[in-house]
Amino acid sequence: MLMGRRINSEVLIVGGGPVGLTLAIDLAQRGVEVTIAEMRTGGEASSVRCNHVAARTMETFRRLGIVRVVRNAGLPSDYPNDVVIRTTATGIELSRISMPCRAERYTAKNGPDTWWPTPEPPARLNQIYLEPILFAQAATTPLLRIMSRTRVVDFEQSEVGVRATVEDLEMGGVSEIFASYLVGCDGAHSEVRHKMGAKYTGDTVVMQTQSTYFRAPQLLAMIPRPAWLSISLNPRCNGYLFAIDGRERWLIHNWRPPAEDLASLDRDLCIRRILGVDFSFKFDILGKEDWTGRRMIADRFRDRRVFLCGDAAHIWVPFAGYGMNAGIADAMNLSWMLAGVIKGWAAPEILNAYEIERLPVTEQVSRYAMNTCIAGIAMNSVVPGNIEEAGPAGDATRARIGKQAYELNVGQVCCGGLNFGYFYKNSPIIAYDGEDAPGFTIYDFSQSTVPGCRTPHLWLRDGRSLYDALGAGFTLLRFDPAVQVGGLVTAAALRGVPVVVLDVDADDAASLYPQKLVLSRPDVHVAWRGDKLPEDPLALMDRVRGVSPGR
Repeated sequence: MLMGRRINSEVLIVGGGPVGLTLAIDLAQRGVEVTIAEMRTGGEASSVRCNHVAARTMETFRRLGIVRVVRNAGLPSDYPNDVVIRTTATGIELSRISMPCRAERYTAKNGPDTWWPTPEPPARLNQIYLEPILFAQAATTPLLRIMSRTRVVDFEQSEVGVRATVEDLEMGGVSEIFASYLVGCDGAHSEVRHKMGAKYTGDTVVMQTQSTYFRAPQLLAMIPRPAWLSISLNPRCNGYLFAIDGRERWLIHNWRPPAEDLASLDRDLCIRRILGVDFSFKFDILGKEDWTGRRMIADRFRDRRVFLCGDAAHIWVPFAGYGMNAGIADAMNLSWMLAGVIKGWAAPEILNAYEIERLPVTEQVSRYAMNTCIAGIAMNSVVPGNIEEAGPAGDATRARIGKQAYELNVGQVCCGGLNFGYFYKNSPIIAYDGEDAPGFTIYDFSQSTVPGCRTPHLWLRDGRSLYDALGAGFTLLRFDPAVQVGGLVTAAALRGVPVVVLDVDADDAASLYPQKLVLSRPDVHVAWRGDKLPEDPLALMDRVRGVSPGR
């Protein structure tokens, strides 16, 4: 980095984790000049945090052109992606949530998440594999600059942009970056959030967790039927065991009640009790972290030209695997709006929709995750003492606990509702028509064209995913070629809004799309629908690009 020089960029992203990298790649592909300021060295390995890439995130990676690389990373292609509940990781199996391995992910139809209407099912992939893929893609993407070992120490806003002061953590010295907008993707301890004056509110302590990343080459052979996630339930110590590489590297989360003093826990003993091994078993600790699970949401996601995404805006306990994935959903909601303003076809007021749309969704998701966590802690605290005993009484206990654990966990590991069920309500840039969006649970949902919902997915008769046929901007989906759409095309051209018309030819179209026209946004949410064009197509274009009525 050239210290003492001023660097100009249209968007400055603070933080180069999965959320910041995905936002940067998407903005750059939309023709926006982006700079990432990241304190770590280029390509430095991340911690073993997120273990799950959600289907909605995989849909994003498909559009960005990296889904195949992501899909092929991590666990071996034939390694079971199941979730198993056992007395210990090497003990008695109580129940199993069967999910396809990577080799069968696109073809299997008998799992609890194989019915989802998506071209991209989820991937059981740890962040240590995902982040290098995103970094490599970002490093080769035109219009995208990565400034590693760089800390944003201060910033100030004006009517025309944000002036950030950055420090070179290797060579020392400071420089300036001037950007039209700044986005804080700098994690739970976000300096951007503190600087803009936003405050976390919520539940400060939900649980305590002792996490350990370790190498144990002999463990795999000791597990009767391997799984991506093994949940140990016994009266001594309960926890999660994640397979990281499908061979020798593992991650344990030792979940503890909110009032537990982690400093008093014997880490080695807890690991052995969760695994079900004695003191002759050898393992090497590669990393460890003690942390408090919280449910905290920033009271605002924006201050004029500065925005928050991901953990900078919200944190919650890592149940339902939707922490990082919610951050990437934030980024994809914000990206197209920023690009529209920078490219000139959207009004600056469109950016008001980001907080209006995303804050209620993150509040809702956070409560789903917390409630699942609380239910899990309650189950862990009352594991019967005879769960490992032989005989009819032990069999009955194992059957009962196995069924309860299955029902509790199938929703969080197959969280279809959190992927596809949420919708944007009360948004100023969506043309609602009075119909309510369908409800959803953590697991279940219904596809809908109600404005604000995710654009329903279907497969076209030519074999393509509908999403592969969408434009980079807005797409007007037409299900009756006789319906005239020239007025909207003309209105879009007059306002400079990127709109393409797609005549949809698909077997499921009539059942999923009751209206003849649906306007899908760049983030694949429904902006408007109808059987014919509105009387004033210009007014519709003004609404979706953020122009207030009457202006």
